[in-house]
Amino acid sequence: MRISRWTCFSILACFLAVILAQQSAPSAVVAQPQSSSIATASMPTRITLDVVVNDKAGKSVAELEPPDFTLLDNNQPRKILSFRRTDGLVGSKFDPPVEVVIVLDSVNMPYQAVTLLRLQLEKFLRQNGGRLAQPVSILAYGSDGLRVLPLPTKDGNALAAMMNTSVGTVRARGTAAGSYGLAEQFTASVQTLKGIADNYARRPGRKMIVWLGNGWPLLDGPQFTLSTEVRQRHYEDILEVSKKLREARIVLYGLYTLNAADDRLLYEAYLKPVKDFRRAEAGNVSLQVLAMQTGGRVLEPSNDIAGQINSCVADIGAYYTLTFAPPPAMQTNEYHDLKVQVTQPGLTTRTSSGYYDQP
Repeated sequence: MRISRWTCFSILACFLAVILAQQSAPSAVVAQPQSSSIATASMPTRITLDVVVNDKAGKSVAELEPPDFTLLDNNQPRKILSFRRTDGLVGSKFDPPVEVVIVLDSVNMPYQAVTLLRLQLEKFLRQNGGRLAQPVSILAYGSDGLRVLPLPTKDGNALAAMMNTSVGTVRARGTAAGSYGLAEQFTASVQTLKGIADNYARRPGRKMIVWLGNGWPLLDGPQFTLSTEVRQRHYEDILEVSKKLREARIVLYGLYTLNAADDRLLYEAYLKPVKDFRRAEAGNVSLQVLAMQTGGRVLEPSNDIAGQINSCVADIGAYYTLTFAPPPAMQTNEYHDLKVQVTQPGLTTRTSSGYYDQP
């Protein structure tokens, strides 16, 4: 029996909804104590890294071979166990074309900003007569949870029509919720990102997630208590989110949509990896920090959201997939810094910045 495209979409939407429903309910970060143990996870026998190499003009480089690469793990050379090269625009027999997943965030943005997001997203979808360069999916994140629009498609007109029909009732957040409301936004958003990563880990290939919005609150005000229990909870979020994004082969992009010049200074203070749970803060799991750690980018504030999305998509080109075996760690959740170097001068690389190793 043949299954229609709409039936497939319904199955996918229900599947993702179940995944997200299984996540813990949003709650205030400042009000829920946990036990003193730090959660750990078994370490895979191999770690997979997708590496983008760019020349000085920012163009992807597609001609490199295995001897051109050196992988450093905590500044120690690590043997590359497997190597393949993929054109992200067209895919290969191993991986499909890079899928662009656009998250329309109505939870962490005021109404006026969400309206701008939707109009600019529709402009992006309908450009070039609605013919998109890459397969695109849209996830609408609102006060009632996450809605999945159709299966990935290059038909921008169909996506725009579906968005206008399905997202019309998505509500932006209120502005008078106070510190408890901000903590709830943070928890719900991080849990939602975990659910997205869980779902896309089941699908092959590399994915680009473009998050439209400033991201969730950094919870850096004096009203947020940083007790041992709260720091521990933030640390567990760091461990879990970073692992899920890497294993799902997700590169994350953050698009500022409000003119908040001080925000860059705020999130840059949290870019340093957290090696001890007693130093963990909510800012260490912010949208912008995670984007940089996955090898993605944080774009400057702009009203031209369609242009910003195009800038993200323009990053899709050749990439290299490397695997290596992590060494046994001396302690649980031991942080390892990753660097990938190439022999040819003038080239830069972008990939995951590190991982947490286990004994």
